Amino acid sequence: MPSLIDIRRRIRSVKNTQQITKAMKMVSAAKLRRAQDRTIASRPYANIFRTVLGNVAAAASGDERVAANPLLARREERNVLLVLVTADKGLAGAFNTNLIKGAQRFAAERKDANVRMELIGRKGRDFFRKRGAAISGEHVGLGNKARYEDVAAIARKAMDLFRGEEIDAVYVLYNEFKSVVAQKLTLSRVLPVELPEQAGSVDYIYEQPPAEMLEDLLPRYVEMEFYRALLESVASEHAARMTAMDAATSNAADMIERLTLFMNRVRQASITKEIIEVVSGAAAAE
Repeated sequence: MPSLIDIRRRIRSVKNTQQITKAMKMVSAAKLRRAQDRTIASRPYANIFRTVLGNVAAAASGDERVAANPLLARREERNVLLVLVTADKGLAGAFNTNLIKGAQRFAAERKDANVRMELIGRKGRDFFRKRGAAISGEHVGLGNKARYEDVAAIARKAMDLFRGEEIDAVYVLYNEFKSVVAQKLTLSRVLPVELPEQAGSVDYIYEQPPAEMLEDLLPRYVEMEFYRALLESVASEHAARMTAMDAATSNAADMIERLTLFMNRVRQASITKEIIEVVSGAAAAE
């Protein structure tokens, strides 16, 4: 049976851990509010962008230049680029594990294709680097600031590879933010661009031919999809970490309660033993 000193030391250690997890929960809650606001604010823009893109594509459907656009070219997927968006830190429950398993499943389903990975986040980079995966690029620390220009550079790199026919398709794997307690593992194909269906008959007044406007909009659309994936992932990461730290704090409180009860029992047994020894000694002296 452990001594009272060992049990008190254990309780003190659990209390210190509880303070850390509680502080991490509060930090993640504060970061989640900002990340959630940015994510929710980006969704209307993305939806309107898709609507405009669909209307412009419908207006330019009769132009031969649309079919010749390299970002719309459909080829057999022999060389595939997977953009994996993970976190730079752990302690977020199954957030990173689900993403890594999803990437492994993606590669396993395409055994006949050459799958390369563009890794955003330290956790995904460390995992696949140790396993010798084909890595096209590594990007660490983007989630801290989540700046558009940083993600746009990755999108432009992917578009250059696609235009040069070095890759035949680009997929993005990330966690989509649903709520504080729910994140959805999402795999979306970004290239070749799948033009949205026409939402309605909108009669735009074009200052330039619709085909030329579509050619300018397509790269911006791809950049926006990359940026939106990063924003969704950052919000999901903070939500997952806040939930995990809240559960850890509750578990620490339960453990402290059990250890305190056990300590009281050990102390009571020790006192009872001492009383019995005193009484036995007195009886023997008589």
